[in-house]
Amino acid sequence: QVQLVESGGGLVQPGGSLRLSCVVSGSISRIYAMGWYRQAPGKQRELVARITTTGAAYYADAVKGRFTISRDDAKNTVYLQMNSLKPEDTAVYYCNVPFIPWGQGTQVTVSS
Repeated sequence: QVQLVESGGGLVQPGGSLRLSCVVSGSISRIYAMGWYRQAPGKQRELVARITTTGAAYYADAVKGRFTISRDDAKNTVYLQMNSLKPEDTAVYYCNVPFIPWGQGTQVTVSS
């Protein structure tokens, strides 16, 4: 069974950095666009960043210039480098790959 396994979250102070990873585990013939979403308490899940098979990236306005999405197809992995973190970035972060169920996510908490 193909699964998404996120990791790399944690507690960080404002201005700090974290790097999230998401591995597509199991046998898969092809991975299409990959993305990261987040969901804060009481809010809807929102798109943070997306990367296509050619490496073209899209970012939500709230994270432009601070977050960088990348992928390593040899490892079936997508990354999210998060710099200059703000308290409003606090959320559970989920990676998304078409046709694969959501994973459990990884908690990111930005607080002093």
